Amino acid sequence: MTRLSVLDLAPIRQGGDAAEAFQSTRERAQRVEQLGFHRFWLAEHHNMPGVGSSATAVLIGDIAGATQTLRVGSGGVMLPNHAPLVVAEQFGTLASLYPGRIDLGLGRAPGTDPQTIRALRRDRSGGPERFPQDVQELQYWFRPTEPGQPVRAVPGAGLDVPIWILGSSTSSAQLAAALGLPYAFASHFAPGQLMEALDIYRARFQPSGQLDRPYAMVAMNVLAADTEADAAYHFTSAQQQFCEVLRGSPGPLPPPVEDMSRVWTSREQAAVTEALRCSAVGGPDTVRRDVQAFIDSTGADELMIHTLVYEPDVALRSFGIVANVLA
Repeated sequence: MTRLSVLDLAPIRQGGDAAEAFQSTRERAQRVEQLGFHRFWLAEHHNMPGVGSSATAVLIGDIAGATQTLRVGSGGVMLPNHAPLVVAEQFGTLASLYPGRIDLGLGRAPGTDPQTIRALRRDRSGGPERFPQDVQELQYWFRPTEPGQPVRAVPGAGLDVPIWILGSSTSSAQLAAALGLPYAFASHFAPGQLMEALDIYRARFQPSGQLDRPYAMVAMNVLAADTEADAAYHFTSAQQQFCEVLRGSPGPLPPPVEDMSRVWTSREQAAVTEALRCSAVGGPDTVRRDVQAFIDSTGADELMIHTLVYEPDVALRSFGIVANVLA
């Protein structure tokens, strides 16, 4: 059976704050652990009022400490924003605190806007174009220390921290294949090159010390409710937030609305619908059908679901339905 996992952004709601968001994220992680989900990942974004997971490693530690068996990790750390040695130390610390439970997913995008990129990167020499070299440098810091090595990751050196390559393009697939690493595709918001990227990854995969065969995870927006109408209603929060991002004015997660035609233009509707087309939204039967069809079409080894709703209890209910219909 295909493994089920969760991607979370610690969403900050309109009228709420980060402390509330972190508590809700903790409760979601505990719920999916009870339901038997495999892993719970958090994604790095910056300067986005609706996303609380900017200090991703810190939040991973909180979630790992609030759970017992769930794998917890980054989906992902945006490596161009960080020195590889610092990432190795952070995740070496997490792996030492929570052995066998920490994943390190890496992305090449900055996860923010150009002005924030400049604020994040004091050294302008780095950037997405250095991503392959930075990944390999990070792998180096996790290797056992060699005699006379002047710099080491403490903690980090010699620890088994699984590295994943994240992406939404064929270039990320090529890198994951060349390095023999597991691959996660961000089809929940950028589905355009999904099938081509998976084909490239599987065809060009080179076995490595971490992985002997391709392992692909795909992401999907999933919102299950008792009725089709309830699911569609609560999904409008995600649609509104994505529309705000397209407009260049992201804000806190808005409450759902009855009529999206009052929120977006026809052009915005088409863009949001295309971006979110890898979605299963509806009652139990609809979600079972659409999720299974997506797994069958992609041949995914693992499905990472993203459930973005305004009311925390709605997400918890959705996870329960998904676990039941896909058991």
